[in-house]
Parts: sequence; C-alpha cells; structure tokens
Amino acid sequence: MSRLRDLGVDPGRLPPGQHNAITDVPDVRVGHTTLISGEGPLREGVGPLRTGVTAVLPHGGNIYRDKVAAAVYSFNGYGKVMGFEQIRERGSLETPVLLTSNLSVARAGDALMSYMLRQNPDIALTAGTVNCVVGECNDGMLSDARGRHIRPEHVFAAIESASGGQVAEGNVGGGTGTTCYQFKGGIGTASRRPGDGGYTVGALVQANHGKREELMVLGVPVGLALADEDMPRHNPGSIMIVLATDAPLDGLQLTRLARRAALGLARTGTVSHDQSGDFIIAFATASRIPHEPQDLLLQSPRLHDRSATLDSFFLATVEAVEEAILNALLAAETMTGRDGLQVPALPPDRLCELLRRYGRL
Repeated sequence: MSRLRDLGVDPGRLPPGQHNAITDVPDVRVGHTTLISGEGPLREGVGPLRTGVTAVLPHGGNIYRDKVAAAVYSFNGYGKVMGFEQIRERGSLETPVLLTSNLSVARAGDALMSYMLRQNPDIALTAGTVNCVVGECNDGMLSDARGRHIRPEHVFAAIESASGGQVAEGNVGGGTGTTCYQFKGGIGTASRRPGDGGYTVGALVQANHGKREELMVLGVPVGLALADEDMPRHNPGSIMIVLATDAPLDGLQLTRLARRAALGLARTGTVSHDQSGDFIIAFATASRIPHEPQDLLLQSPRLHDRSATLDSFFLATVEAVEEAILNALLAAETMTGRDGLQVPALPPDRLCELLRRYGRL
C-alpha cells in the first residue's frame, strides 16, 4: 500500500496531522469489515464478493447519549443515503457513520439500529428514537451487489474494531469493490491543521467516481495521458465524504465546510456525473450535545465567524478531501471480481513519470 506522499510529493499549503488521517482528530475512530471471496461467474446470493462496511465513530463513548454537532450536504443526490434529513433538521449526529454497498444500505441500517438498541435499552421506550446514518457506493461491477451480503455481524465488527491511529486504505471495508476514475478505488483519508488554535480537519472518502479522462493529480492531466491503458468498461459511480474536526463548530459552520468538500473533489477532475451520488457528512467532536441535559440552557464554545479563521478551515477541507481521494487511488490494488472483470490500480511509476514531466516532482 502506498500514499501520495510516499511518492515524494508534498501537496497543499497546510500541514497534515500525525497520521495524515481523519483519526488525527482526537478520539475519532475508524473500523472496517472486508468481504472478499469467490471467483468466476456471478451467482446471485452466493458471489463472488468484493464488498464490506466501514464505520466512522466521532468518539469512543455512547454517541447516542453524547451527540456531536453535524451537517450534511448533497452535492449530487443520486444515491441511497440514510439519516440525512434529521441531521439537516437537528444539526447533530447520534450514531456511527457507516459506508457500505449501494443495495446493502437498508441491511446495514437495520444492523446499526440493532447495535444502538442493544447499547441503549431505553430507545423507543423513554428516550425517543434514534437516527441511523449510512452512506453508500455501488460496488456491483466487481461484487454480487444484488446478494446484499452485509450482515449484522459485519456491521458490529466494523464498529467494535474501530480505532484511532493509522487507517487502512484502498481495498478495505466499504471501498473493497469500488472504482475511481476507472482505476481501482477504495477508502482514502487525509488531514490538515488549519491556522491558529491547534485544531485539525480530517477527511475520509469512499471513492467510486469519475471517468478516466477526467483524473487530475495536482493539476496534471493524468487521466488523459493514461486514457488508453488497461481501460475497464463501466459507468462512473459515486463518492461518500466524511469530514471531522475538533474545532467547536456548529451545524451552520459545518454545512459551510461540507460544501467546500466539493471543491476538493473537483480538484481531482470529476464533474459530478448525473448518476453520481456525491454526499458529504461533517461533524465536530468538540461540539457535544447531551441526550439528557441537566439544564434548560446548553452552553458550549463556538468558533468565531472570523474570515481569516474560516478561510483556513475551508482550505483545510479542500486539501484534505483532494489528498484523501488520491490516497484511495494509490492505496488500492488491482482487483478481479465477478465474471472475471478486472479493474487495474493506478500505476505509481506512470504517475511519477507524469508528475516529473509537469514539474510536480
């Protein structure tokens, strides 16, 4: 597995965090369940499987009891996400965020519901209901998507294995069977430290979008140069972007960050195709919302809307999303899936050759 910086590239203007990952935001955790089995012709309900689920947790406690401020943005709404409307209405997140296969959203959501009910026995009795949040990309080019193979144990394992530190990227979790710019895609992550205050912005993507000729790497038209090399035949897909920060941002400020994520996506070349579901979920771990407040008034710090400060957070978002997508491409490995269909990895040697030609290395 390699990442963009392993090539000797130092992208962007802002510094990354320790692991250059969403987990550089303190207490944020990521876990994966990866399902790879079977070869040859598609047998619906059997395989081959190239799928999985990724869980992003804003903290290690009970998220339902200790919610975080959140926002969502649908850059292009061709998708099957779950739980977005309540986040828009209330500005808070109360479950882990799951990323999985397009047709498995309902099953993953039901499993997440079971997990939350087990953790909180008073839900729907004395504590109200719970808003489960699930995003998706279509991995049906390589996997038996119609079989909907995500089971409760896969969701539980992703959540319970979630940890901080380095994050597995590429062909893992919800990115196992995805493609990106008609190369192998997957999970990617990156982080930035914006301006003053010691805060971090992290991004994690489930990359499954774009046509080959669109791919841009640091302004270099890599996709055009590699348009005739090892080209699979399939339509562009989607992308899920998860943003996290430890800055005390409220729902409106997080919405503004989420919108800027689309600019990081655009830097890699895509035009967000008609059937590309491009969704962003953003949360702030410092902005906690207790489920059972002790007082009528909730008092918490909020980052001031000072232009210089917010502009630094906007830049951090754009840079982290761009690098996360490129990390997903470089970490992914060539994969053969159902019916012998193969999706090649982005070749690092050819990428380096092109970056040198354009003075980026």
